[in-house]
Parts: sequence; C-alpha cells; structure tokens
Amino acid sequence: MRTANVRTIVVWTLVALVGAAGWSVLALSRGEDVSAAWTVAAALGSYAIAYRFYSRFVANRVLRVDGTRATPAERLDNGIDFHPTDRRVLLGHHFAAIAGAGPLVGPVLAAQMGYLPGTLWIVAGVIFAGAVQDMVVLFFSTRRDGRSLGQMAREEIGPFGGAAALLAAFVIMIVLLGVLALVVVNALAESPWGTFSLAMTVPIALFMGFWLRVLRPGRVVEVSLIGMALLLLALVAGRRVAESSWADAFTLAPSTLVIWLVAYGFVASVLPVWMLLAPRDYLSTFLKIGTIALLALGVVVTLPTLRMPAVTDFATRGDGPVFAGSLFPFVFITIACGALSGFHALISSGTTPKMIQKETQVRMIGYGSMLMESSVAVMALIAASVIDPGLYFAMNAPAGVIGDTVQNASQVVGGWGYTITPEQLAAAARGVEEASLLSRTGGAPTLAVGVSEIFSQVTGDGLRAFWYHFAIMFEALFILTALDAGTRVGRFMLQDMLGNAYRPFKDVSWRPGLVLTSALVTGLWGYFLWVGVHEPLGGINQLFPVFGISNQLLAAVALTVCTTLLVKSGRLKWAWVTGVPLLWDVTVTLTASWQKVFSTDPRVGFFEQRRVYRAAIEEGRVLPPAKSMADMHTVVTNSTVDGVLSAVLALLVVVVVLDAARVCVRHVRRPALSTLSEAPYTESRLVAPAGLVATREEREAERRARDAVGSVPRD
Repeated sequence: MRTANVRTIVVWTLVALVGAAGWSVLALSRGEDVSAAWTVAAALGSYAIAYRFYSRFVANRVLRVDGTRATPAERLDNGIDFHPTDRRVLLGHHFAAIAGAGPLVGPVLAAQMGYLPGTLWIVAGVIFAGAVQDMVVLFFSTRRDGRSLGQMAREEIGPFGGAAALLAAFVIMIVLLGVLALVVVNALAESPWGTFSLAMTVPIALFMGFWLRVLRPGRVVEVSLIGMALLLLALVAGRRVAESSWADAFTLAPSTLVIWLVAYGFVASVLPVWMLLAPRDYLSTFLKIGTIALLALGVVVTLPTLRMPAVTDFATRGDGPVFAGSLFPFVFITIACGALSGFHALISSGTTPKMIQKETQVRMIGYGSMLMESSVAVMALIAASVIDPGLYFAMNAPAGVIGDTVQNASQVVGGWGYTITPEQLAAAARGVEEASLLSRTGGAPTLAVGVSEIFSQVTGDGLRAFWYHFAIMFEALFILTALDAGTRVGRFMLQDMLGNAYRPFKDVSWRPGLVLTSALVTGLWGYFLWVGVHEPLGGINQLFPVFGISNQLLAAVALTVCTTLLVKSGRLKWAWVTGVPLLWDVTVTLTASWQKVFSTDPRVGFFEQRRVYRAAIEEGRVLPPAKSMADMHTVVTNSTVDGVLSAVLALLVVVVVLDAARVCVRHVRRPALSTLSEAPYTESRLVAPAGLVATREEREAERRARDAVGSVPRD
C-alpha cells in the first residue's frame, strides 16, 4: 500500500509540474515564439488534476452519489425515452450532444483578442463552473425522474420564479438550436463531400441501434468496431462522390439544407432513443474524440508556433472586426461551450438522466464529458492561433468591411497591423482547393484551415486540401449531433410546460404529445435558421452574440437551480460550489446584455443598430453590407428581435435569481417550510461500473450478476 501511495504521489506531482510549466510559459512569454504544445500541456495537466481530485470531491462529499439507488432509467424503462444505456454508449451520446458549435466556433472568434484570455477562461471556466454545472444538474435531475431544468425550477423555486425559468429556458433553447443549425448549413452548403458523408451517418446509426437492441444485445465493443469501419468508409466515399456525377445531387443550397435539417430534427425527436439518437451520437464520438486526439498529437509532434499575439489591441479597444466589444465581458460569452454552457444543463436534465444506469456514473458522464468538450475548445483556439493572423482576419471579417477582392482585403487587414499580401491570400485558397477564403465567417472554415495546417506538417503539404475538407465535415457532424439531442430536449421542455395545462403532456412518451411538440420545436428553431441564412449582415455575426448571451443566461438559471437544491437538501455549507460560479456568470452576462441592448455603438448595441438603419431607410440610403432596401428592412427587423430577446431573457433570469434567493433565505430561517420533489428511494438491481474502465471489484460484481440471471455476456 505504501509503495502504491508513493507512486501515486510521484505521478500526480509530475502531472502538476507539466501543467504548471505550460501555464508559466504562456503567461510570461512576451515577444518571443511560443509553441502551441505548451497550451496542450497546461490544459491537459489541469484537466487531469481537476478530474482526479475536484470532481471526486464534488461527487462524493457534496452530492453524496448513491450506487444502491435505482435511477429513472431502471425504474421507468419504457424503451422510448427511458432506457438503461451502457455507460460507454451514454458517454458517447452525452459528449456528442453537448459538443456542438460552441467549442468549435466560439474559441475561433475569440482568438481576435489573442490566445491567452481565451485559454485562461476555457480551462478555469470548465474546471470550476462548466463541468460542475453539468454534473450537479445531471445528479439532481436523475433524483427527480429525469425532470427538465425548467420543471425542476418550477417545483423547487416556486410557481413565479419557476415559470420565468421555464419560459427563459425554452426560448433560449430555440435560439441555441437555430444557431447550431446555422453553423451546419454554413459548413455543408455547396459541399457534396461533407453532405454525403454526414447523411450516411444516419443509416449507419440505425444499423448500430438495431444491432445492439435486436441482433446482438450488449455487444458494445463489437458494434463499435463495425460502426467505426463504416464511418471511415463513408468518409472515403464522400470524396469519390464529390468527384463523380453524383456530386450535383449532394450539392445543396443553404435554403434546401434548412428544409432537410428541420425534417431530420423532427424524425430524430420522435424515434426511440435506442434506434437513432444514442447510436448516432456514440458513432460520431469516435470521429470527434479521434480527431481531437490526433490534433493534440499533431501539435506535440510538429510544435507549431502560436502566431496570434497573446493579447491583441482589439482586447482593450473593443473595435474588433470579428465581433465588437471589449475583452470583458465579450470573451466570456463568445466562448461559452467549452468553459460554461447552459445548453449542457438541458442535456443533463433531458435525455441523459433518463438513460443513466447508476448515480455513481454522473461524475464520468457529467464532469468527464465537459472536460472532453473543453479540450475541443482548446484545440480550436490553437488551430485559429497557428495560422497567419492576416489570413485569420481576412477570413473572419465581413465582406462589407474588407471587400470581395484579395487586393482590398490585404489593404484593410494591413491597416489593422497584420500584413498579408494578395498573393498569399490567393495561395491559401488554392492550397485547400477553395475559390476564395475571404469572409468565410462562422469559425468553421478558420478551424479547418488551422487543422489542415497542423496535419499537413505531419503528412505532407499534398494532403492539405484533404485535411481541410475532412475538418469541414468533422465540424458539421460535431454540431448536428447536438442539434438532434437538443431538439428532443426542447420537446421535453415544451411537454413539461404544456403538461401544467393539460395533464397527458406530462408523459413525455405520449405519442400525440411528442409528435405535436416535436413539430412545434423544429418549426420554431427552423425560423431562426431561415432568418440566419438570409441575414444581410451575416447570420453568424448577427446571431452569435445572442447565442452567447442566451447560453450564459441559461447557465445562470442552471446554477441558480443547483444552488437552491444544495441549500434545500441540507448541503448549505457546500453551496459555494455552484454559488461562486453563479455570481461570476450573472455579472458577466448581465453586463453583456446591458451593452447589447443600450450601447450607443451600432456595432455593439442592437437598438442603436436598428436606429441607424431605420434613419438610412428614411433617407433612401442603402448601408453596406446590405445590397438593397429589402436587406435594410431585414436588418431593422432582426436587430429589433435580437434586442428585445436580449432584454426579455435578461429580465427573466433576474426574476429567477431573486426568487431563488428568497427561497434559500426562507429555508435557512425556517427549514420546515421547504419541500423537495425528489423521487422516493428504490433499491437498484442493476450492476454497472461507475467509470469508463471497470475495477476488479466491479468486474466481479458484474460476473456474479450475470451468473444469477443468466444474462448475455457483455464485451
């Protein structure tokens, strides 16, 4: 035992030293080249320590997870929404569901401020806020039969604050899904390779679902290998399709993609989870984790230099061409997923608590999945920071700012202090077999260029175009898995709300209710997607600030519910675990909301932007990048909607926080007045490991359980 203790101390000391060395180099280096490998070292060292020590403390001391307690997946199993799912498959589903556009797009956009602010927020934010939120919400939802976040707020805070939380969470969910879908459209439009490969993941997932459910139950490793092989085949076939006569059939315009995405979201929402949702998310996890792991390995092998400054002038001036606003608060809302994301709370109180086998798995699935997503955000920031800064700004600045020729773009970017010649811009586009890379806003193309830059240093420059298009497809797959799970969660939330008026909606598997609510949810986020596709100012530029603010406001709701439940369940001394992140998040998001609503800078404030364009309409002038008077009216309409949404959502969140504070104070003063909606204890009969790799004791317990019931052996 003593030898083991010494070995453990040595190992974790080395991990801490590696992480500390990485942070020291990043923080202290000024004016010299810094390898991106130091960013990887700082992040991975911090993640390892956080998971080993802090997540264990929260799970065991704060939450007091109970492996003998039956989860709703076991007690309410109906094969549609409630279904005990192997922890490995569920880890893949949960990670795939939470890892959408945010960890890819946000860090790329935030690289405008430099690599250091984003790296600090991504790593510190996930350890103390984001991963904690995901795990705690998953735990409390599991204790409440998989209740949605809004419903938990209504039951635990009260009808007033709960109603505000329900409404805020649902509206925010719709906005988030619309922006997620918009990034998919931007990545797949006119791309037959990406569209074909992505479409093929649906029949592959259906095959995997039937394999696990009907043909070979329990054979997780077996179906994993088959699914991985089929996925790689789809990727290779996608390039051949793009070069064949079939290319036109898979070359879709943005408007057509909108229709297909809405249809897919509806189908994915109504089918049983085992048939499409869980296996598809599990399948995509292979590609996601594999690509990010290879990217990290590529950084360590090639040691690319971070070419973006540690902190740029835009961080203090607030006049950046990618997004306007100062470092505080806008870096902290631009980088949402990967550090702290309210969207994750909807998944943690949506599909996952209805599928988890044991309470003891919330640490691996809740905290662990969020660390995995944070690593994606770090790699996205690295990819954006290793390319030429001049190319970065030429790709991410709107066409109305830099023009539509390489000569104009070179001149404008040079005025910002970043030199790149027209020849270099043209060569960069030819290198990835694109007609142009100018104004490829949205983050996805920039990340793809960074990925191709790193991978081509390992495999040779001849494969640069392959890696670029592979990364585009990878990003679309990454995001689409969050879209289908998010639609299902949106359906749960709407059923919760309608169930307060008409009881049958409370049964989330009631067929008429799930069909109706799925149609309503897909129709609502489809509206925002359609608006984003036809937005004159660039859909992602106009909607991503709303996405960031909404996401972080939703995180404030989630952390408020968590803090309230910690207080009411007798864990007052541990309320700081979610209370401190809540105070930070509320400060950041309300500041950002205030600026987006009331700023007199038309690049920042929605209503000021509306006023400027309205005045130009009255004078008969067309302001760039609008090209017609119809575009001008569209800008006015969308600015109004965005401004009203930002103001209303901020007000709703303030109501939730204040009402929750009232409930907490009342509980401290008179605990007898408080009630909890926790489901009664039922002893579990399932035997399943807590972590990804079963311990010797857990394997022995599984063997005894199989022998007792004569079950089919598992891999």
